[in-house]
Amino acid sequence: MVEHQLRQRGISDERVLLAMERVPRELFVPEESRQYAYEDGALPIGHGQTISQPFIVATIGALLALDGHERVLDVGTGSGYQAAVLAELAREVVTIERVPELAEGARIALAKAGYDRVEVRIGDGSLGVPDRAPFSAIAVAAAAPTVPHALYSQLEEGGRLVVPRGSRWGQELVLVVRTPTGPQERGSVACRFVPLLGKGGFAST
Repeated sequence: MVEHQLRQRGISDERVLLAMERVPRELFVPEESRQYAYEDGALPIGHGQTISQPFIVATIGALLALDGHERVLDVGTGSGYQAAVLAELAREVVTIERVPELAEGARIALAKAGYDRVEVRIGDGSLGVPDRAPFSAIAVAAAAPTVPHALYSQLEEGGRLVVPRGSRWGQELVLVVRTPTGPQERGSVACRFVPLLGKGGFAST
């Protein structure tokens, strides 16, 4: 996975590559899908949600440019895989999931994989986790029509946010950096995520 799906496709951050190598992805996919755990594709995890393909998870990690000392917010816990990768890259990870059953499953998987220090919250991820802000970085694993204001406001100065922005049917990963003069943005790769539902995302109906 690391050599063929990531390094050969342009992921050059060695910390990210090592993190992807260390995290046992098979623990974060349903048992019936474990034979496909390391293929370069998203997999269903129930409740209409997916675990993102390895290349996208690595791209998000590379865009965040973490050095190991940060507090990071992971929006859209899902199975907990991205939170585990971020835990390899940062000092502290808080993750939030709107589906209680997925949040509980993620807690179990994270503990089994050795990442029980990750704090798992249940709630509207589009609103972030204000009581744990500010964050050095925020990774959003669901598509938003615009950059959620609540998430941007929870970044520290110089903090970085990565979000798939676009429609429900296709998006672009966007890096947003908080600066004294306002957000600075840079586009990255095309992607397709499930929608971010909530006050700062898409309506649920």
